[in-house]
Amino acid sequence: MNFEEKHKHGYELLHERDLDRSLDMARELQKMNPDAAEGYTLEAEVMQKLNQWDASIDSLNRAIDLDPDSGRLCNLRGYANLNKDELEKAREDFERAIALDNLPSAHRNLVLYKLMSGKPQEAVSYLLDRIRSEPRDVENWILMGDLMKKGGYEEKARSYYEQALKMDPGNEYVKGLLDS
Repeated sequence: MNFEEKHKHGYELLHERDLDRSLDMARELQKMNPDAAEGYTLEAEVMQKLNQWDASIDSLNRAIDLDPDSGRLCNLRGYANLNKDELEKAREDFERAIALDNLPSAHRNLVLYKLMSGKPQEAVSYLLDRIRSEPRDVENWILMGDLMKKGGYEEKARSYYEQALKMDPGNEYVKGLLDS
């Protein structure tokens, strides 16, 4: 198997939750090409599935050293920092990911940062701005529904979920929420 095939196979294993074999594949990629970020990135994602945040950050630091202009890598490291309650480091990574690649997932993670930092109104305002600027991004509608539901606004939550379901009729998560 060449590098690209191993890389693809490593992610297939990750998605199948065969974490041991995915980690083995990540380490093989690192040996094949120690100057490529892909092996370290795969390793970091396996570590995140295992809730091993420090190991994930170490791997992501190596990957970012090799590919400093990747918003995806910054977003992944920010998510690990968020899980370690390193909130300011997380914010910096999410903002960098947005500046580099304007990733929708980084915007959503920035909303989570705001919530975890005790700024719920700021989080809601930011998310509303995201819905206005990216109305076709289903995940923003779902996240807003989740926020409304947690805040006790069941009817508002339902309207956000219904909009998300109109946009993505096969979304099982939203179907489950609306059926309950």
